Amino acid sequence: MKADLSNITNQADLADIKELENRIINYYSGREDEDKFKHFRLTRGVYGQRQVGVQMFRLKIPYGKITTEQIEGVADLSDKYGSSNLHLTTRQNIQLHYVKLADAPAVWAGLSELGLTAREACGNTVRNITASPTAGIDKSEVFDVSPYAQAVFEYFLRNVICQEMGRKIKPAFSGSDKDTAYTYFSDFGFIAKEFEGQRGFKVVVGGGLGAQAIEAFTVSEFIATDKIIPFMEASLRVFDRYGEREKRHKARLKFLIKSLGQDKFMELVNEECKSLQYKSVAISVVEEGVTYPAAIDDTVVNLKNDGAFKLWRQTNTFEQKQPGLFAAYIKVTNGDIPSEDARKLSAVIRKYASNDIRITIDQNLLLRHIVEENLRPLFEELSALGYGEYGQGSIADITACPGTDTCNLGVTNSTALAVELESLINRSYPHLRLRKDIDIKISGCMNSCGQHMASGIGFHGSSIKRGEYVIPAMQVVVGGGLGADGTGYMGEKIIKLPSKRIPAGVSLLLDDYAANGSQHPDFLTYVHSIGKKYFYDLLKPLASVDNITQEELCDWGQEAAYVQEIGVGECAGVMTDMVGLILNEAKHKIALAKLAIEQGAEKDAVYHAYNTFIIGAKALLLANDIACNTQIKILEDFQTNFVDKGDFAIEGGDFVAYVLRLKEQTPEKSFTIQYLEDAENFLEAILERRNTVLLEDKEVIGSYYKA
Repeated sequence: MKADLSNITNQADLADIKELENRIINYYSGREDEDKFKHFRLTRGVYGQRQVGVQMFRLKIPYGKITTEQIEGVADLSDKYGSSNLHLTTRQNIQLHYVKLADAPAVWAGLSELGLTAREACGNTVRNITASPTAGIDKSEVFDVSPYAQAVFEYFLRNVICQEMGRKIKPAFSGSDKDTAYTYFSDFGFIAKEFEGQRGFKVVVGGGLGAQAIEAFTVSEFIATDKIIPFMEASLRVFDRYGEREKRHKARLKFLIKSLGQDKFMELVNEECKSLQYKSVAISVVEEGVTYPAAIDDTVVNLKNDGAFKLWRQTNTFEQKQPGLFAAYIKVTNGDIPSEDARKLSAVIRKYASNDIRITIDQNLLLRHIVEENLRPLFEELSALGYGEYGQGSIADITACPGTDTCNLGVTNSTALAVELESLINRSYPHLRLRKDIDIKISGCMNSCGQHMASGIGFHGSSIKRGEYVIPAMQVVVGGGLGADGTGYMGEKIIKLPSKRIPAGVSLLLDDYAANGSQHPDFLTYVHSIGKKYFYDLLKPLASVDNITQEELCDWGQEAAYVQEIGVGECAGVMTDMVGLILNEAKHKIALAKLAIEQGAEKDAVYHAYNTFIIGAKALLLANDIACNTQIKILEDFQTNFVDKGDFAIEGGDFVAYVLRLKEQTPEKSFTIQYLEDAENFLEAILERRNTVLLEDKEVIGSYYKA
């Protein structure tokens, strides 16, 4: 369906939408390489689903800030193009499902009219910038981190340095040491600090969840706010140049830092800082006035709900740092809001709260700036819509990724298990809904989209082989999450259990805690004091599959016997390509560099020219069956295999130094023009060599050329 672009005022969005339309047309007509197109559409928020012929469409919503009008607009788009559902994610985003590829430009056009985007919501880019959902209203915060998260979002959106990295980057901002943004497992974490009256951040780098969870290390206890963007840009340049690209499971920033060592990584970052165009990027903070509805004289109050209201107020609300104002959480099961509910909720929110809603990291909504008199009528109207449940942040507020519902990588069902476990808690452990020291998070696979490694009790999808049967299972993890002082912990993997036995396993853990944990201040302290072996022995009786039943051969939410169907993740590399296509990319970079110079964007032009060197050298290496897994290795291998052997002449005889001149120079216009001219001459030499030496358009293995 062709998008209506008549109301698009954002010129960058307009260019993106037109390009997406054209690339889709070329893809359908066979003029677009499928894997190249996949890489392109991912950076535009379009991600293939488990179901053939439809896409997941992900928005990019910095720090989860959204208005009621935007929620209603997204609901309309979901009705028109998707499954009439808004899925809230652990990255403070919204996902639409079952969107046809041909409709993606129309969805994006609708988002642009709402002031939203999908650019770089997926793919090997700087992903959504998350932040403490309570930013701006938390009594314990050092300062409101929202403007700084917004500034980082704007600076790196469409930034040339982070469009083709080896893997994704996930930053987070926390308002205090409580780390309510989970910076400890982020690629870049910024924790608000003040020093001698100056605002700044403690900076941590290199965290991540997934199959190998690693805690971020501290780069600095304090850097001023104007230094965070230059630091991040320099770090991204190092990641782009040195990061692994062949072995996808080792391509995250955390693995680069582990291989280089923290000191070497910081040495390379400091070197990059010398050539940055902006060594200081001031971030303006405009204090916005707080607007909110006045107290509403609502005479329709259901006094029968008095007890329920008190529980909801106890667990789902808190007093803001602004005197007399309160915030309230809306607990959203599995993060799913049907579009009709979204419109009804928006009407209620406008009536009682400010038009500044935050999507939270645990897949809920946080309403802000509510006068105390409006809490009761707000609760009544939320309850009437089915969204007045208490226990936000408790063990009954379970985080779950979509799993096998829609994801190619899902191994077992997350959402149906989450519903079953919430039912178990409500039925057998209702007192735990008043506590926030235990939580449950579920991922459909080890990649941790449900953040299971950061929960007190976590699960990720797996399977167990028993003769001819494959049994749906969950890996049990305990001891992850935030301690009372904000210290972050990664969970310990304990044992795999058949999925249908997970409720029994949860009961064993909770009963044991009730019996033996009274001397400990919270669940995490109890878990860490006992150790992994204790929990293995506790759960081991449930692990035996000798007596597996027919029911246990079925996953949650399924009636048929389990069949493991794991697809390929959409960020995976392509399988084959032609040397000719690679060289066409280099030509495109030259064109982009020239355009950037015309527009006065010298730093972008330099980076496009740099990529021309990389791509040209890569093409010649691949044509000679030499694998390329990092950009720095491409430069070194080109030197060894061509320059040192006298097969390719380079001024000065040192190809690595010749290309990496950009590290020693700020992008002044004179240097930029010369550097681009050198890159263009280099590419012409590569093309001439290809025309005289290579007689065929050689196919190369995809794993050889991801760099």
